[in-house]
Amino acid sequence: MSERFPKERLLAGGVVTGAVCAALASQVSAQQKGSPPDFSTNQAGWVATGEITGVPGGPPIQRQDPAHAYVPNNVGRQPTYRIADLTNPNLKPWVKERMKKDNDEVLAGKIAFTARSSCMPAGVPAFVTYPVRPVYFIQTPRQVVMIYSGDAQIRRIYLDVPHSENPKPSWYGESVGRYEGDTLVIDTVAQNDRTFVDYYRTPHSMKLHVVERWKLIEDGQKLQVTYTIDDPDAFYQPWSAVRQYRRVEQPMLEEVCAENNQHLFDYHIPVADKPDF
Repeated sequence: MSERFPKERLLAGGVVTGAVCAALASQVSAQQKGSPPDFSTNQAGWVATGEITGVPGGPPIQRQDPAHAYVPNNVGRQPTYRIADLTNPNLKPWVKERMKKDNDEVLAGKIAFTARSSCMPAGVPAFVTYPVRPVYFIQTPRQVVMIYSGDAQIRRIYLDVPHSENPKPSWYGESVGRYEGDTLVIDTVAQNDRTFVDYYRTPHSMKLHVVERWKLIEDGQKLQVTYTIDDPDAFYQPWSAVRQYRRVEQPMLEEVCAENNQHLFDYHIPVADKPDF
């Protein structure tokens, strides 16, 4: 052994070299994995824009009946309600039957139900139909909280855990998620059957399974979610849709839906039958 390179120095050098290689490998792995997307910096909120669109090549999403034009608010004309086009070939018979009954009642003068107007939980994916007010994200290592500021509707997504063995059905079900590079992937099951999946009051069964993929686009100025609906009792095929949001930087404001609903119609807003205190 050369005096210039004693055995102890060679062993130490090997340890250092191994540590350096491990550190570099860790850095490369981290770079490949990427940092989770940041949906909340600078009090960022996200306001839904435009219409929900279908994914090219996939089964059709629900649309307006062409025999009854849809007129939204604030366009200088009398607004109308959304009436579902029941020629959609992906709807199971019981779904069409229920939607036809609802269409007929609305056309006869009934107020069309929306979760927002009625201060009811929207469920998933109808959470993405909420308009006007921003959605805010709170991101922690173990969970992501999504808050619709219009009436503080809240979703909780638990990260890097499996679904419960027998989750109890609820309005928003059980959502678990993970980051895949620049995308937050959310898997939701165990919703009750009291919500709808879109603007057209399309019902679903207790087998509803929703997968969402949320990611920033256009240099972080927009947020896009692509979601897939799988409910073999309600639809012949799983179908997907896309929703986009624009970024707004403003603090979250408090708004209580029932106390701030100024419409002169009966939206069947829940009313307590006794005082809370």
